[in-house]
Amino acid sequence: MKPILKSKYSLLGASAALALVLSGCVTADETVETQTAPAVEVDVEVEETVEAAKDEVMEQAEEVVEAAAEMTSEAKLAAILAAQPEEVQARYGARNPAETLAFFGIEPGMTVAEALPGGGWYSKILLPYLGEDGALVGAHYPDDLWGKFGFGDEWTATRVEGTANWPNQAAEWGIEGGAKIKSFQLTKMPEEASGKLDAILFIRALHNLNRFSDEETPYMGDTLTEAYRVLKPGGIVGGVQHRGPEGNSDEWANGSNGYLKESAVVAAFEGAGFELVGSSDMNANANDVPNEEEFVWRLKPSLAGTEEGTPERAAYEAIGESNRMTLKFRKPA
Repeated sequence: MKPILKSKYSLLGASAALALVLSGCVTADETVETQTAPAVEVDVEVEETVEAAKDEVMEQAEEVVEAAAEMTSEAKLAAILAAQPEEVQARYGARNPAETLAFFGIEPGMTVAEALPGGGWYSKILLPYLGEDGALVGAHYPDDLWGKFGFGDEWTATRVEGTANWPNQAAEWGIEGGAKIKSFQLTKMPEEASGKLDAILFIRALHNLNRFSDEETPYMGDTLTEAYRVLKPGGIVGGVQHRGPEGNSDEWANGSNGYLKESAVVAAFEGAGFELVGSSDMNANANDVPNEEEFVWRLKPSLAGTEEGTPERAAYEAIGESNRMTLKFRKPA
């Protein structure tokens, strides 16, 4: 994690410097008052010097204030992360929440939508971090998408109910001083939300939108169109997604195996009007190189498809979690 305070000036140093300047100003004025008329030029020079020094001190003070604000937000996030349960902290090495949120520029007081918040791994970090002046919007899959998984009516009904109940579920976590809680579906966000959001986070949430998209139900396209509409000019989209090899087939990398190609994700967002402003390998894992017979859920934490104690399971455990792209897009100002 980067240092909390970068400024080379301390608040004490800035205050002391300002005191010296103000002291010098008084001395200079008293001296000028004792001079005869020709000393006016000296008075002007002294005043100019004093004003320049005061300006320099004020610039230093502004740097200190900015650094203090940065320190406060970073310290706040660090404290929140340190307070999470052990099972949550155990995944920091693969998910890098502090670095990821910093890369996306998420700050207290923002209005942020989190796609597919589910049980709240990130939500429970974002709610206290955004704080009382901020808002967290749970942005869910549309109800009709759940049925396309093919897991049966009961499973689908549970997911639809969970979407509708998410604000109550989030409120029941009892996070004191947390952000306001809102909720909507990704493909049909409310009209009144137009131009209101600071950021939208798609953290491992894009593959199923892409997987189930077709001409009749263009989930991916509709989601990106709505995201563009509700973001403020200059608003940010932060994406973390399982990254498949560019050499694998497009059919394999359509999301059904959990993976998408980075080139395809960039093309989709740019096609919706967004600008790619940054990418990072902070969540990458070079050990994860799936072939076209493999899916992402073979890895931690799911470890699906292999039995405990087998060489196959050991091999997948050794890989760790998936290789992930981390992309930052912006709605043009």
